[in-house]
Parts: sequence; structure tokens; C-alpha cells
Amino acid sequence: MGIDGVERVRACGSAGALSGLLRAMQSPDAGVREKAMNRLWPAAWNEDDLAVATARAVPRLARLALEGPGHREDLLRLLGSLATRTGWPEQEPAPQAVAHALPPLLPLAHHADTGVRDAMVRLIAACGREDALPLLRGRLGQETDPLVRAHLVTALGLLDRGDGAWRHALLTDPEPRVALAAAEDLLRTTELPLPAPLVDHCVRAYTADPHEPDPGLWPDPHTPFTGRLLEDPEAALRALAGGVPLAFDITDRWRDREADVLPWALRETRGEAWELHRLAQLTCALPPRSRTRVCDHVLPYLACDEPELRSAAVTVLARAKAPEAVEEAVRLVEEAPGSYGAARVAHAVAEEFGAGARAVARAVARRLGSARPELVEVLTRFPEVAAGVVGELTVLLTRTGTGHPPVAAAVLGRTGPAGGEPAKRALLACLTEQAHSSVSAVAAVAHHRVSGDPGPALSFFLRQADGRYPFAMMDRASELGPAAAPLLPFIEPSLTGDGSSLAALAVWRITGRTEDTVGPLARRALKWERFYNGRPHPVETLTEVGLLPRFAVAGLRRGVEARHRIVHDLMNGDGPHPDDVVRTAVRGLLETARIVE
Repeated sequence: MGIDGVERVRACGSAGALSGLLRAMQSPDAGVREKAMNRLWPAAWNEDDLAVATARAVPRLARLALEGPGHREDLLRLLGSLATRTGWPEQEPAPQAVAHALPPLLPLAHHADTGVRDAMVRLIAACGREDALPLLRGRLGQETDPLVRAHLVTALGLLDRGDGAWRHALLTDPEPRVALAAAEDLLRTTELPLPAPLVDHCVRAYTADPHEPDPGLWPDPHTPFTGRLLEDPEAALRALAGGVPLAFDITDRWRDREADVLPWALRETRGEAWELHRLAQLTCALPPRSRTRVCDHVLPYLACDEPELRSAAVTVLARAKAPEAVEEAVRLVEEAPGSYGAARVAHAVAEEFGAGARAVARAVARRLGSARPELVEVLTRFPEVAAGVVGELTVLLTRTGTGHPPVAAAVLGRTGPAGGEPAKRALLACLTEQAHSSVSAVAAVAHHRVSGDPGPALSFFLRQADGRYPFAMMDRASELGPAAAPLLPFIEPSLTGDGSSLAALAVWRITGRTEDTVGPLARRALKWERFYNGRPHPVETLTEVGLLPRFAVAGLRRGVEARHRIVHDLMNGDGPHPDDVVRTAVRGLLETARIVE
């Protein structure tokens, strides 16, 4: 079967396609097998019919691994992945099938090829076969390849139910990977707090052969040594000081450790834009006296020819509240208004300097025609600047499909009455011409803010609410305040549903009622969710209301006092860590709200 034949299996059903791929794996041509193997690999993670068919073909895959002409290592690794995969789209006995197919494959643990031996060790661990322990112990005494020996140690640690005393002798093995595997498994099975000597063993072994741990290499209950160290902040800091690069992992797992890790965080920031952005986030939590070191570290990047790297450096300076960040941000906006980096810088400077960043806002206003939507959004903080470019903003309202219309509508809304007749007409046109779009919801609220007339906005939201439950735009509609009272019949039923916190916010905005609104808001606040730009947060709303139900006090206080992060940053932000934002807001709520039963 030639390569063209492998391509033709794409047009077949899953069973036919798999049969063609398995025939291709019997080809003496390594190129044909490679092509087929690339089609088989996704069965380890895909949820399509071919993946299910591949799982059903475990016996044939095992025979190919044992008797086929090549790609033995790849087939064994695929079998290992199928053995440990969870969440199949159908109930498939892949793990049991792989375990059943394992015994004839065991002699491959003695294969001449290092990769095959290594794949076999991992397959045994994936199947959880304790009856293979004598084989693994024998191989550990015979194996000459350092990486395979290290993997044998890990596999033995996962399968051996004994006390594991044999691992201690390997802590001083001359091969760093072997010593680290022994220390890693001892860490996994040692109670917290982790003993300093064991941490030091890990540090010595890792620094002798630095590498990136692969968390997906082994089945549960394996834990990479770095992951286990991070469960104990003092152990993690000890390892960091010894040379394990954990600075940013520590601050993402534990609160108030930024100053402790700063020297190593600077060493881990080597000149990539994403590294500078995470340094910017860390800088937000540093005391003022520590920010000078950060500025000294990033200032050389201002001379860089790479725009994104220079933008990232200015973002760090902004978070450090370095005065030169404002001037540098103006320069970036003027030079590259269409770049995402310039937008990030502008937002960072606006957030940190407030009115002191007005020069940046003016630069954005001058470059509106070329600015990306995220950059235009900066003007929501500077309505007085936006009022001077209403005409240009109305043009952006017509750029459908670009992301500009909702941002331009929001900015025009912030200008209020200063937007004048041009803003009123443009927003009304947007509201009527795009009557079923999310853009119109923003335009509706903006038109109300500019004109003071709730009529057009109310008509729009009534059309959206008619016969629909739950009312998806209740948070937007509630920005009309008491004028949105006709919408209450569409909002109040959600007070007891999944959208109860949004409904509570809306009802409170419209009526001022607290007896049936603070409860849903407090229950949502206890979930400790991150803040999202443009979306109301229950903690902020409760703070504005000034009331907090007693049932929420203890849980919120425990969250504030926790040493570990509750909210994690999955967005790679450059501003304050989302956990710090929520914790600060909750502190303010606890300090100011009146407790009610």
C-alpha cells in the first residue's frame, strides 16, 4: 500500500479507514508506515469514530508491535496511551484490552532498541501490572541506558506496594536522571511538609541534568517532582534557591510570595514577550522598594527592534509604575496602533496611572482609524478625550465584522450627553439596523446614556425578551435602571434558576430590592470566580449594595485568609493576578458591608 493509499483511507468510514491504516503498518516502506502512524496517533486524544475503532483494534496493534516490520516503539507508546486514556466517547474496554494483550509483548522489555525497551517499561506501568515487577527489577539491574533506568525506577515505584526502601540507595546514583526518579517517587509518598534533605536530593539531581518534566508521561498516582514540591511552599522556595526554576509556579500556586521569588523570577525572564508579561503580573504585587530591580532588568529591552518584545517591556514598566512608561506607551500607540502589544501597554498604563495616562488616550484618539478594537477600548476610561472624536467613533460603528462596533458603542456611551446629536443618531441607527445583535445591546445602553431617553433601548430589550427564558440580556438591560421596570416579568423568574446572580443584580439595579437579591449574589460570591472585563461581579455588587448575608461571611473570610490561590490565571494576563483581585474585593466587602440574616 503506497502513500496515496494511506491518503485514500480518509474518504472511507472509520472501520475501513482503520483497516487501511493497519495494512499500511505492515508495509516494508518506512515512509508508508510513518504516514499511517501519524493517522493512528490521534486516537489517544480524539473523540471521533476512528479513535473508537482504533481502541477496538488493540489486539491487531499489539500483534503489529510484536511481529510487524517496524515502528515498534510508536505502536507500544500508542498502546500505553490507549491504556490510560479516560473519557471515551463510547464505553470502550481499551484499558482491559491492552492489559490482556500485554503478556506476549513482555519480551520486548529486553529488545536491543533503547526506545522499544523504554516504551515497554511505560506500557507495563500504564497497564498497572504488578505481576511484571520481577521483570522490571531484573531490567533495572541490567539496563545500561540512563533514561530507561530512570523510567524503570518510576515504573517500579508506581507498581511496588512495598515500603520502597530500595529507592533510598538510588538517591546517590551517579546518573542524575536515576537519582531524580528515586527522589521523585519518595516525594510522592512522603507526607507534607517535605523533608529538606529529600528536597536537596531532588535539587542536586535536577541541576546536574536540567530538563522539562513531562506531566503526561505516567499514569496516576505519579506526580512530577516539581508538582509535588509546589504543594509545600517552603520546599518549593528551597528548591528554587537551589536552581529549580519554580519562581512563577510558586506565585501562581501561593499568595504573597512575589518578593520572595523576585531574584529568581528575573533570572527566569530571558527575553521572550510572554516571559515579560508574567513578570508584569508578578510586579503588580511587589512592594515599591522592589520595583526598581524590575525596571533595571527590563529597561534594556526598550532598545529592541522587536515591537512585541518592546511592548511587553513597557507593560512591565507600567506595572512597576515607572514614569517613563507613559511616554513609551504614547510612542508605541503612534507607531503601531494595530498591534495587540500596543493595546496591552495602553491598558496597563491607563490602569496604573489613571488620569496621568491622558496623553496615551489622546494618542489613541489620534490613531482611531488604524487602532485595533482593544486599543479603542482604552477610551472608555477617558470620556472627555472620547468626546472630542465622536465623529471618528461613529465611523467605527459601521465596521461590521471587525470587533469595532461594540467597542465604539461602549465608548460613545461613556461620553454621556457630551456625545451630542452625532452620537445619538449613530447609536440609534446601530440599534435599529442590527436589531438582533449583541452590538445592539451595547448600543441600546449607550444611546440611553447619551440621550437620556430610555424608550429606544427599552423597545429593543422588550423585543429580545418576548417569549424567551431565561432573558439572556438581563445584565445589559438592567443598566437602564428604574426605566427597565417593564422587563421585570422576564427577569424575576430567573431569581431561582441558574442565572440567579445576574437576575439578582438586574432586579436590584431596577428596583433597589435587597430581600430577594443579596442571597443569590452572596451564593455566587462564595464560588470565588475571577473578574471579567465588562461583566458585573457579585462581590462588587454586594459592596455597592452594602449588605452581606451572614451565611456567606465565614466562607468568604476563609477564602481571604487562605495561603494558597483559589482563583488561577488561565489567561496569561499581565495585570494583577485574578486571585489577588478577588481577594482584595472580598476584603473590601467584609470590611464595609452590614451583615444581615
